[in-house]
Amino acid sequence: MDRGPGHKSGAEDRQRPLLRHRGLVNYQIVVQGSEHFQLEVCLLDEEGTVVAKGTGGRGQLQVPSAHLWWPYLMHEYPAYLYSLEVKLTAQTAAGFVSDFYTLPVGIRTVAVTQSQFLINGKPFYFHGVNKHEDADIRGKGFDWPLLVKDFNLLRWLGANAFRTSHYPYAEEVMQLCDRYGIVVIDESPGVGIVLAQSYSNVSLQHHLEVMEEMVRRDKNHPSVVMWSVANEPASFLKPAGYYFKTLIAHTKALDPSRPVTFVTNSNYEADLGVPYVDVICVNSYYSWYHDYGHMEVIQLQLATQFESWYKTYQKPIIQSEYGAETITGFHEDPPLMFSEEYQKGLLEQYHVVLDQKRKEYVVGELIWNFADFMTDQSPQRPIGNRKGIFTRQRQPKSAAFLLRERYWKLANETKCHRSAVKSQCVGNSPFTF
Repeated sequence: MDRGPGHKSGAEDRQRPLLRHRGLVNYQIVVQGSEHFQLEVCLLDEEGTVVAKGTGGRGQLQVPSAHLWWPYLMHEYPAYLYSLEVKLTAQTAAGFVSDFYTLPVGIRTVAVTQSQFLINGKPFYFHGVNKHEDADIRGKGFDWPLLVKDFNLLRWLGANAFRTSHYPYAEEVMQLCDRYGIVVIDESPGVGIVLAQSYSNVSLQHHLEVMEEMVRRDKNHPSVVMWSVANEPASFLKPAGYYFKTLIAHTKALDPSRPVTFVTNSNYEADLGVPYVDVICVNSYYSWYHDYGHMEVIQLQLATQFESWYKTYQKPIIQSEYGAETITGFHEDPPLMFSEEYQKGLLEQYHVVLDQKRKEYVVGELIWNFADFMTDQSPQRPIGNRKGIFTRQRQPKSAAFLLRERYWKLANETKCHRSAVKSQCVGNSPFTF
């Protein structure tokens, strides 16, 4: 089993202290074809030892002293995965035949309070990125070497989370997140819901089916901690209230174990969908799409944004997008738009307010974007979207080093007390570029 970079094995693995948690694994198995079969279920730990057994197509396995699945940077032994092994034995003309199916399983809890996002009962702060399945060679085609490169860059950056903007990613991505301990906000392709007709009953029915498919595919990934049903809908339109009330309730019925959100860029007073989410995810681009060049207004505008949303809804908030476009090699002092200095300066202004509000009710920040990506041609797009902190070829801009310093500082705030990782607290990161 590939346990991912940084996994400790051998004698060090066997010295893990017993964790006094009783883990529960609920399972349901669907078999098509013959009705004459038997099912045996075993849960194995990373050493291959059977820790729980069951029979039949539905049941609950109880795991004494379970090792919990923890996010990377949150625990000294992150991303612990058990193996759920299903043995199906059926009688055929040739006699009894057995087949096996194995599924990696992580045991963990997710909960939301009025001001916190909790994983295994501990406060979790999202410091990560938004991504796209995009690169200059294969476009949106799946590329294993690129995927490994991206995950190494996430670890170099100290990012502990990303959002699958704006569609579910390849299953291989989710599997790596499970093994690396990278937390995922799993988003549906609900983007472009901006017209009144977008909220028709036909659209709603299709959106419900999309969420069923997404939850069915990704529900067994411990890295997925929240569902996002849409990105930047026109949630101020009158039909949006019923639409998102229905959609979110349906998603929660499919999976009661995870919170549900959508990503908004509407005004807090006008948004009709946010009353139904568990976590408020807000996109804002102060001093980019308006107040061009005036970074001095960011702190006031951002603080007002957070305070208005929280006063109205009393729910935890994630800054789900922010950023500025930058063309590598453009340098201007004083900073001008599209220069590396402007992107870096804009981020620094956001971080001042984020550092204030994360002590209260802000539970995350996700930069837009991890890397530059291609778009349709337009006068506003200088060969694609250039808001990446890495180029489309995955080379770092100045902002990447700024975020790296920040993310490792955030990580070290919560982990420097652990003796096993004190070496990481001396510098920014144990990983090299």
